[in-house]
Amino acid sequence: MADILFILAGAGDPTAFGLEPYQWVSVSMLVLILVMVWKKVPGLITGGLDSKIAEIKQQLDEAKSLRREAETLRDEYAAKIAGAEKDAEAMVAGAQREADSILEKAEADSKAMVERRKRMAEDKIAAAERDAIDQVRASAANAAAVASRKLIAENVDADASAKLADEVIASI
Repeated sequence: MADILFILAGAGDPTAFGLEPYQWVSVSMLVLILVMVWKKVPGLITGGLDSKIAEIKQQLDEAKSLRREAETLRDEYAAKIAGAEKDAEAMVAGAQREADSILEKAEADSKAMVERRKRMAEDKIAAAERDAIDQVRASAANAAAVASRKLIAENVDADASAKLADEVIASI
C-alpha cells in the first residue's frame, strides 16, 4: 500500500524489480520481437510478400501475353481489311470491265440488228420493185396483146395472113 500512496503522492516513478518504466518498455519490446522471431512471423511476412510479388509478376506476364495476342489479332484484322479493300476494288474493276464489255456487245449487236433490218427492208423493197416491174411487164404484154389482136383484127385480112404465114415459114 505504500507503493500506491507513493504513486498518488507523486513523489517519483514506481519501479518494479529495480527497473524503470522505460526499461520495462524496452524489455517488453524485446520479448515481443523474440516471440515474433520464434514464431517465424518475418518469414511469414516475407513469404506472403514473395507470393504476392510472384502473383503480380504472373498477372503482368499474362497481361503482356494478352497484349501480344491482341496486337496479333489487330494486325491480322488490319491485313484482312486491307485484303477486303483490295478485293472490293478488284470486284469494282471487274464489274466495270464486264459492264463495258456488255455495253460494247450491246452496241455491236444493235448495229448488226440495224444492218440486218436494213438489208431485210432493202430486200423487201427490191422484191416489191421486181413484182411491180413484173406486173407492169405483164400488164404491158397484156395490153400489147390486146392491142395487137385489135390491130390485126382490123388491119389483116385473109391475103395478108397468108402472106405473113409464108414469111414466117420461110424464115425458119
